[in-house]
Amino acid sequence: MSKWMKVSTALTMTAGLIAGCSGGQGDKAATAPPPAGETKGATAPAAGEAKGIDLSEKISINMMSIAYEGGAWSDKHPVIDELNKKLNIDLKIQWVPSDNYSEKLGVMAASNSFPDVFRINSAEFLKWRDKGVFLDIAPMLGKYPNLVKTMDAETLAIGNPKGKTYALPNWTPEFRETLLVRKDWLEKLNLKPPTTVDELYEVAKAFTKNDPDGNGKDDTIGYSFAISNNRSFTRGADPLRFAFGLANGWKEADGRIIPWQSQTKELKDFLGFTRKMYAEGLLDKDFAINKGQDPDFKFEANKVGFTDVPGTNIYDTGLPNLRKVVPTADVLQLAPPKGPAGLQGNTTYATTNKVVINAKLDKKKQERIMALMDYMVTDEGHNLITYGVEGIHFKKTGDKYEVLPAFETDRPMLINFWFFHRFDALNTIRPWEDQDKAKKVQALFEENKKYLVKDKGAGLFSETSTKSGATLDQKLMGEMVAIIMGQKPLEAIDAAVEAWKKDGGDKIIEEMNEQYKLSK
Repeated sequence: MSKWMKVSTALTMTAGLIAGCSGGQGDKAATAPPPAGETKGATAPAAGEAKGIDLSEKISINMMSIAYEGGAWSDKHPVIDELNKKLNIDLKIQWVPSDNYSEKLGVMAASNSFPDVFRINSAEFLKWRDKGVFLDIAPMLGKYPNLVKTMDAETLAIGNPKGKTYALPNWTPEFRETLLVRKDWLEKLNLKPPTTVDELYEVAKAFTKNDPDGNGKDDTIGYSFAISNNRSFTRGADPLRFAFGLANGWKEADGRIIPWQSQTKELKDFLGFTRKMYAEGLLDKDFAINKGQDPDFKFEANKVGFTDVPGTNIYDTGLPNLRKVVPTADVLQLAPPKGPAGLQGNTTYATTNKVVINAKLDKKKQERIMALMDYMVTDEGHNLITYGVEGIHFKKTGDKYEVLPAFETDRPMLINFWFFHRFDALNTIRPWEDQDKAKKVQALFEENKKYLVKDKGAGLFSETSTKSGATLDQKLMGEMVAIIMGQKPLEAIDAAVEAWKKDGGDKIIEEMNEQYKLSK
């Protein structure tokens, strides 16, 4: 347990964020058509054609965004050059490492020196939303039809009070995670795809005990997941959690919302199931110290029989990496398993991260930033921030596209991935790749949509949760890990939930329900 408590879980990355970064130059805008996607982009009006927006004066814009593995752009970058020319701006981007991003925002808040436009997470957005920090763009949106056309009202409204829009969404497809099983292992062991948690248990047992990789060694694992920030289970656990009725954050009951941390009966059922799996060696013995992507890597290494990953990832990295180890390996999409009461659900995301504009800016700069965001969701703008600059990052001959080496070194997709992009579920599929992949991924997404589990607390704020929620959850998680590992009895969850509620959870529930009533 002490070993587990010292380990922090790495942030799960999306596919494609793996190459190094360097600068480059060029003067041709990207013109590749977007691959077939979940949402078609806007085609007109393009930059400079938004209603009543004058681009004649050059405007300096200071942008700040988070940076994950692999670093970020240099100050001189071909995509920045193109955006500068297209919008008549001087764009400066400050990339802040993910480990330091919240700290950086806190320092800026203390000195009241926020950038012109920046990315922010849900908790920080809600903490500062009503303090005059962020520009309300609701009165301006009518001038930017591309943004309006490509963003649904429900997602845009998350976290915003009625009649106000203090942010644009840093969008994540809520249906992107896909539960998959090793099809070749099922066939080798003459097993049927599991449809219930009991059947999943039996398949996981066979994957663990019956040598599905055929190497004669006891080295395979039935099921794996990890723990994020020592306070919550990662996506691999969600199909099991939801089968036992646990909330995806918060769920509605009798006109109120309740958090998963207060669901004693459902927690006991889930913990009893995973405790049994752990005791019999079917659950990864390292689940509590796994980093965020360790379950994915173990699947790719031919060690785990199930995986729960973004639909694009299985074709970008998951299956290709697995086939380097086992060329004949294959996967099968599963519906999430049904629990004892017939409940089931896939990992489901709410778009709560935001892009905000500093409320102190003059009107001209506000409008130019909005014009920039509006341009990014057009086909032309999307292509630029996704595929890069034609002649530098790719080349086109007739209808054929070819990626160039600078695409890997410049990583022109970073604004798209780490800052802002249009609502396109196939955002990572490029025109020089196998376009059949787009059809395969789309099919995965369409199936996933059937089993969404909405978070009823998404976009709501609790001051107590901001101050002490992490500590409360980490203490509760420590108890749950001990129960799963058999170090404490299953009944220990009763006292653990009561302690969570008594030490601040009841106050969090009260504050969240006050917010929930206001949102209705």
